[in-house]
Amino acid sequence: MSNTHQTKPVVNTDKKKPVINADIALFLRGLIIGKLMTIVVIGGLLWWLLKSNLWVRSNAEYSSVSLNTTSGEESTFKTVIDVPNDSFKYGGSTAWAPIRQLVDSQIQSARPELQFRYIDPVGGSPGSSSGIRMLLDGQLDFAQSSRPVTDTERATARERGFTLEQRPVGIDGIAVIVNPSLKVTGLTVKQLQQIYLGEITNWKQVGGPDLSITPFSQRPEDADIAILSNGSNLNMRSPGSNVHYIYSTTDAVRQVSQTPGGIYYTSARAVVGQCSVRALPLGRTSDQFITPYRQPSVSPEQCPRQRNQVNTEAIKNGSYPITSNLFVIIKHNKNREQRAGQVYANLLLTDQGQKAIEQAGFIPVRQ
Repeated sequence: MSNTHQTKPVVNTDKKKPVINADIALFLRGLIIGKLMTIVVIGGLLWWLLKSNLWVRSNAEYSSVSLNTTSGEESTFKTVIDVPNDSFKYGGSTAWAPIRQLVDSQIQSARPELQFRYIDPVGGSPGSSSGIRMLLDGQLDFAQSSRPVTDTERATARERGFTLEQRPVGIDGIAVIVNPSLKVTGLTVKQLQQIYLGEITNWKQVGGPDLSITPFSQRPEDADIAILSNGSNLNMRSPGSNVHYIYSTTDAVRQVSQTPGGIYYTSARAVVGQCSVRALPLGRTSDQFITPYRQPSVSPEQCPRQRNQVNTEAIKNGSYPITSNLFVIIKHNKNREQRAGQVYANLLLTDQGQKAIEQAGFIPVRQ
């Protein structure tokens, strides 16, 4: 018998570690560097866009304006894209009345598919505050305001599941009117605030006669314009107990014309040309009074054949001390209301819209 030898399989117990080729390592490193460079380039591009004129800034909010025009081409109401074929409700600031009369009629003539319906508040007077309140309550699709949105209004919007954007489209001067018989050179901004806070109550405290001051104003909950804002948070301080509340500017003009110590503040466009009251010069300091009307002024005897005109140059160059942005207040809820507000603002920010706002007596924001 022959011996049979069985050969056992040889097992290699040496486990070799995988080796990465040097070329592959270089390739991977280059890929990582390339991605990092891409991120840097994209970040730089975004920074440039935010700094460039391709974006419109509104109190730290940026909103792109789609005007559908090529470089150098004038934008018009007809060039704005995404205009809905629908009817929308709006309202708010009484200072916007000339825009509603002149500009909005031009918009609806050029874009008949878009219709606007102005809504008055129920149980209050029309104004910026009442308009924003109606927007928050779902009674308006967008609002027109002569003051910024307050912190309280922003908080209310967030509680209801949306946010508010304020898009500036024009600039207005704020004029102060008094009885034409009152002999006062002018007021500083601080003195005006002190009058409405009840800290100054007699005209002799500001260089006038010994006569009690009778301040007139809209109610804070309906106010059109804010002159008592509390610093940067935009919340209004409470007026003094001596303030007399009125329904409208028309009512205020009548009251001031009949009250020797009367005073009222509102849009310069609304009162500078009135014959029965006098618009006061205002200043940041008492030695820098600027008139809200163009010089030379029109005397009461010449009015109404001639009327004072708004001092648009002083408002434009910033020398006039009290101005207010005209804001379209947009409801960001990803619905038809948001689209309506954005389209309306875009229409007003076209070249044609800005020219029409200037024709209505205001300063365009796009110079």
